[in-house]
Amino acid sequence: MPQIFKIGSYIVYFWANEGKPREPVHVHIAEGVPSENATKIWITRAGKCLICNNNSRIPLNILRDIAEVVEARHQDVINKWRSFFGETRYYC
Repeated sequence: MPQIFKIGSYIVYFWANEGKPREPVHVHIAEGVPSENATKIWITRAGKCLICNNNSRIPLNILRDIAEVVEARHQDVINKWRSFFGETRYYC
């Protein structure tokens, strides 16, 4: 599973198998190590973040800060997604 970057103790990553058909561009966020119950954030075509779920129960103030970083680095996320999966689709 590709790690995109770290924010403090949180990792931002993709799962290598994102389903068939492949899900739209998104990242998973977990503290320390990847988790099946990670928080999921969709990346929109405009580069904004939509929190799909907060399964890893990241405190909301920290999650908002992480989402701001993901938005600021959305083009890097999209480029890495495209490079890894060979395609790009958006939630909206």
